[in-house]
Amino acid sequence: QVQLVESGGGLVQAGGSLRLSCAASGRTSSSYAMGWFRQAPGKEREFVTAVSWSGGVTYYADSVKERFTISRDNAKNTVYLQMNSLKPEDTAVYYCAAGLSIATMKLGGKFWGQGTQVTVSS
Repeated sequence: QVQLVESGGGLVQAGGSLRLSCAASGRTSSSYAMGWFRQAPGKEREFVTAVSWSGGVTYYADSVKERFTISRDNAKNTVYLQMNSLKPEDTAVYYCAAGLSIATMKLGGKFWGQGTQVTVSS
């Protein structure tokens, strides 16, 4: 079992930046691929980005490429999401997820955090 706790959400103006963190705990949590998903009001949860257990492979949704960066620090069991040039359409609850393989992370994770709200004002 892996427990995930997100932090770092908040309110920011368009064009601003935020960094989300996801602290993982539990057995062999550093061996999992990690990812971020988001869900806007009235919409389905969507894939944002994922990183392999080693940090060497990353995937991004087209909507966030060149603006968001995922990284991980396995020594701290923490995954980060640096979000730059934020847009109002990035407003959503952001969820951290852990999965067995980065190849399947776009479909969802095996373990989920509770989510953190990100609101971008225009």
